[in-house]
Amino acid sequence: MCGIVGVVSNAPVNQLIYDALLLLQHRGQDAAGIVTQQERKFFMHKAKGMVKDVFRTRNMRALPGNVGLGQVRYPTAGNAYSEEEAQPFYVNAPFGIVLVHNGNLTNAVELRKELFSTDHRHTNTESDSEVLLNVFAHELERATRGVPLQKEDVFRAVRAVHKRIQGSYAVIALIAGHGLVAFRDPNGIRPLCMGRGADGTIMVASESVALEGTSQVLERDIAPGEAMYVSASGEITFEQCAENPQLHPCIFEFVYLARPDSVLDGMSVYQARLNLGETLAKRVISTVPPNQIDAVIPIPESSRPSAMQLAYRLGIPYREGFVKNRYVGRTFIMPGQGVRKKSVRQKLNAIASEFKGRNVLLVDDSIVRGTTSREIVQMARDAGANKVYLASAAPPVRYPNVYGIDMPTASELVAHGRSLEDIRAYIGCDALIYQDVDAMKSAVGRLNAGVSGFEASCFDGVYVTGNITADGISRLNEGRTQAEEDDADTSRLALPNADLA
Repeated sequence: MCGIVGVVSNAPVNQLIYDALLLLQHRGQDAAGIVTQQERKFFMHKAKGMVKDVFRTRNMRALPGNVGLGQVRYPTAGNAYSEEEAQPFYVNAPFGIVLVHNGNLTNAVELRKELFSTDHRHTNTESDSEVLLNVFAHELERATRGVPLQKEDVFRAVRAVHKRIQGSYAVIALIAGHGLVAFRDPNGIRPLCMGRGADGTIMVASESVALEGTSQVLERDIAPGEAMYVSASGEITFEQCAENPQLHPCIFEFVYLARPDSVLDGMSVYQARLNLGETLAKRVISTVPPNQIDAVIPIPESSRPSAMQLAYRLGIPYREGFVKNRYVGRTFIMPGQGVRKKSVRQKLNAIASEFKGRNVLLVDDSIVRGTTSREIVQMARDAGANKVYLASAAPPVRYPNVYGIDMPTASELVAHGRSLEDIRAYIGCDALIYQDVDAMKSAVGRLNAGVSGFEASCFDGVYVTGNITADGISRLNEGRTQAEEDDADTSRLALPNADLA
C-alpha cells in the first residue's frame, strides 16, 4: 500500500506535491520521496520517515521545476530498512525515466531474471517497483528504436508492460524532456484518478482527497488498463492499452485503507462504510437481540461510519468509548533488556463511564490477527463492561493478500482454519458478529453499477489475476517485509488513520 502523485503545472510544483503527500500520508509512513524536473534534469530527495520529517526547507529549495512526482511508502515486500528502496526510482535510459508505483507485482522474481538474462538490464534493490520501472524502460526503448519519442510509442510500451507484468499496479512516470505517463493494471486493483486546477495544473493521484485538498477538481479515474499521457506542452491523451480490462477494485480500500472523504472509481468511501454498517446491523440482530445492547462503541478510527449507521438502524445509543493516542513513539530497547511487546493500551484508553455496568457492542472495520481485538475486549471488561460483543464491518480475513497490502501469512490470520466459535473464544468476547462476504460486495458495489467485481481475496480466496498458487504465495511471503520491535510501530492502531490524516 502506497500513495502516489504526479503534477504538471506552469508554476513550481514542489510545495503542491508536498501538500498532496501529506493528504496521502495514511497510505504509507515508512518513507517519502519527491522528484521534480527542470528542463531535462531531475532533482530528487527521498528518505525513510513521515513527509513532515523527510522534507526540510533546504530539501524543498533543492526541488525546482514545474513537473514532478511524489510517493509515500508502506512496504509489503523487499527491504523496509533500506533508503534505496524509497521511491521514486530512476533509470537513465531511454531518455531518463523516474517512476512511482502503488501495488505489488506477483511475478517480480521471474521478471527480475528476464531483465538480467534477456533484456540485459540491472536492478539494484529487491523492490518490485524497480523491476516495473526497468520493464517499462525496456519496452519504451523497443517502441522508439532510436527515433524521436511520439505519444503512440508510450502507449505501445504500456501495452507491452500489461502483457509482461502480473499483479496490481498504479503507476506515474516522468520521461525526461517529453512528458508524464500514468497507467493502471487491467483489473484496476489499486486506485488512480486525475484532475485539474483553475490555473491549468494537472494532477494524478491515488485518491481524490489529494486533489480536492490542494484545490484541484476531480475529473475522472484512470480506467483499468488505461494509460494517460501528458506531453511537455500540456496536451492530455488517454488510451486503453489492455486487451480485456475489467474493474475489480480492492475492496479493502473501502473497508479500511482509503480516507473516508475520498471517492474511488465513482464510489464514496464514506458512503461505502455507512452501507457496511447497514448490512452489519442485520447480522447483529440475528445474533444478539438489540434490547440486550446498551451502547455501540467504535474501535477508532475507520469503523466510525459503520458503527454510527449500525447504531442508528438498531436504535441503540452510539458512544465514543476509546480515545486514541496519536503520538505513540518508539519502544526503546535498553542494553540487556528483552524485546518488549507494545501494548494496545499505549495507543488506546478506555473511558470507564461508557463501559461500567453496560452491555456494549464494539465495532471494528476488520479483524486480522485477532491479538489487538482480544486486548481491546479485555480493556472493555477492565473498564467495567458487563458483556462485550464484537462486530466486524468486514468478513473474516482468511487468506493472504498479494496485491500490495501487508496482510500476514495464513497461519497468522485468526480466522484461517478456525470456526466462528473458535475465533470468539480466542478473542474472549461474549458474541462475535462478522459481515457476510456477499453482503459486503453488494453494499459497496451498488455505488457503481460499472464495477465488474471486487478484489476481495483476503476474504474469499479468489485472486482476480488468476495466476496465484500456494507456491507463489509462499514465495511472496519469503520477501514480505518484517517489522522489528524497536522500529516505529506500524500496526493499524498506531498509524495516522485515514479519518485523521
